[in-house]
Amino acid sequence: MIRYAVNETIDADQFVDLLNRAGLAPRRPVHDRACVEGMVTHADLTVTAWHDDLLVGVARSVTDYSYCCYVSDLAVDREYQRTGIGKRLLDLTGEQVGPLCKLLLFSAPAAESYYPHVGFASNPNGWVRE
Repeated sequence: MIRYAVNETIDADQFVDLLNRAGLAPRRPVHDRACVEGMVTHADLTVTAWHDDLLVGVARSVTDYSYCCYVSDLAVDREYQRTGIGKRLLDLTGEQVGPLCKLLLFSAPAAESYYPHVGFASNPNGWVRE
């Protein structure tokens, strides 16, 4: 049984552990403790999925709750992928920000084919300043 929670506190260790189990650790600053702590502390909205006490999924977002919500992390433990957890995390995120607020995200290359199946359209107008 999976339990979902909104803005339930997670710590940096739980987050890094999930990123490793989800395969996203190579794309995140998991070795920079201060950065990871800031990521979990300063997110505007965090929706999590739990199997008992194990964090198995997270949608971590930065949002104004009006116009846009940037889903900066969508991670699901590989053992739990293809069970609907990712879609449910995105749906719950959308419920929290409201129907007029757009969900935006960047996809990991390996996940690009996933997002059309959960209602996202590709947008070639994205830019990154590093």
